[in-house]
Amino acid sequence: MVPLPLFPLVFFVLSALFLTLSSVISSSNKKSKLAILNAYIWTGAKKKPLAQAIAVENSIIVAVGSNEEIQAFIDEKTLVIDAKGRMITPGFIDSHLHLLEGGLRLASVQLRDANSKELFIRRIAEFAQKISPGEWITGGDWDHSLWGGEVPSAEWIDNVTPHNPVWVSRLDGHMALANSKALEIASVSASTKDVAGGTIVRDSKGKPTGIFKDNAMNLIEQFVATPTKEMKERALQSATGYLFQNGVTSVHHLGTWEDLHFLQHAHQKNQLKIRIYAAVPIASFEKLHQFIQKNGVGDSWLKIGGLKGFADGSLGSHTAAFFEPFLDAPDNSGFLVNSPETLYEWISQSDKLGLQPIVHAIGDRANHILLDIYERVIAENENQNRRFRIEHAQHLCAEDIPRFGKLGIIASMQPYHLIDDGRWAEKVIGAERAKTTHAFKSLLETAAKLAFGSDWYVAPPDPIMGIYAAVTRRTLDEKHPHGWVPEQKISVEQALRGYTIDAAFASFDEKMKGSLEPGKLADLVMLDKNIFTTPPEKIRDVQVAMTIVNGEIVFQNFTAEYLEPADLR
Repeated sequence: MVPLPLFPLVFFVLSALFLTLSSVISSSNKKSKLAILNAYIWTGAKKKPLAQAIAVENSIIVAVGSNEEIQAFIDEKTLVIDAKGRMITPGFIDSHLHLLEGGLRLASVQLRDANSKELFIRRIAEFAQKISPGEWITGGDWDHSLWGGEVPSAEWIDNVTPHNPVWVSRLDGHMALANSKALEIASVSASTKDVAGGTIVRDSKGKPTGIFKDNAMNLIEQFVATPTKEMKERALQSATGYLFQNGVTSVHHLGTWEDLHFLQHAHQKNQLKIRIYAAVPIASFEKLHQFIQKNGVGDSWLKIGGLKGFADGSLGSHTAAFFEPFLDAPDNSGFLVNSPETLYEWISQSDKLGLQPIVHAIGDRANHILLDIYERVIAENENQNRRFRIEHAQHLCAEDIPRFGKLGIIASMQPYHLIDDGRWAEKVIGAERAKTTHAFKSLLETAAKLAFGSDWYVAPPDPIMGIYAAVTRRTLDEKHPHGWVPEQKISVEQALRGYTIDAAFASFDEKMKGSLEPGKLADLVMLDKNIFTTPPEKIRDVQVAMTIVNGEIVFQNFTAEYLEPADLR
């Protein structure tokens, strides 16, 4: 007996509910609790892409149109906002982040901007002085390219952290540094065996330097102190507020079962203020199937159905799987963190159960292998409403690009990565391979859907900066004023779709959110400037003026241009 594909079925039921609600609203003349007038509204809807005003009642959009049309929905109880010409878009959806880890790192040691060995060491030393002996120092998000490329070692920090174990990761999350205290706790030494799909970096005598990559990182991570429930609650609150500041109203959280159980508990206590589509490790596909059979997929606040897997590592850690070696490491072409056979088994079984594979692939070899697996599974399994995803899809062979559109594969990509990696990536992969890196335009030309996100905590969860990156491709060091691989630039509207309606599609939610239409959830963001008319190089300066979730104002930035308290009445 073929198992019932639960996820697409429940998606259909929820979609039907929202369509029914939409028809009811459009045929009624009910009043609204919130109305915004005098706006430039990009709705994201094909039939009516632009509007002037919007009305909301009971968390749902009831009307979108002109000022005159929306006046019919206003009475003495309606909160009316004069947008004064500001731009409104659907609430931004971050299609790839790590919500709780991001929140926790807001309170951890900050190494992201450390641009010298001395500053790296000083930041850790200062943080160690603020905490109790024995407490772990985690987080970090360092980038060794900022100080010339020398990879740190335990010797750098042992003298300043004699009483605290340290486990600080590179910004991509695929490489981390442990101090000697952490190595001692984990019983890692020269005699520790290597790990498949990972690397223990050793010195000339075979002694671990403190650097671990990919699967080898678990040697230390299993000993890191688990955050308490109270710490997670603070992290969720901090992360939510930070995301609202950036106009993000929904996220795709790629995490663990522990994360999911915590989020369920938070939802039961009415502590979720941001919408979450949660994914758990792909190896647990059977467990997720049983979970959904018992609990369903969730609701508009917390939904489950995704399975996160890994094909390879990252470019910055030299662990992404390529066909050809790295230019700066001729004996290394990266590696797969899971075998093709294992990935096929996980993906095929997940697909048969109606679950969504969400698999990380960065190098051209990893992407090619994953596309082969997806193509095989599509051919073997019964047709259904599947939406396979490749997370990152950063470096592609030219011949693989058309396969995304042909197979219906969603490319879940992070534009900020390209303007960050673009500072140094060509030294690693060369100019020829760079031609198809972050190939936004070429992928769209194949009719593939792009779902944009940040990969926060790895990069800032800032969709405005992401749109700037996708449109200009100007690297953070300003050394590519016309864009790195400029032929892959896309338009503002194409980038907006990646953060709204197409990101909603990537989680089976396009009937509920992602565009501003009657019957959809009232999640929207107001910007202080129109990003369609703002010069591309100045898009990154545009500020979020207001964020609305479920029809409620959750963030107001009265320092943004023109927005004043008097604009609300």
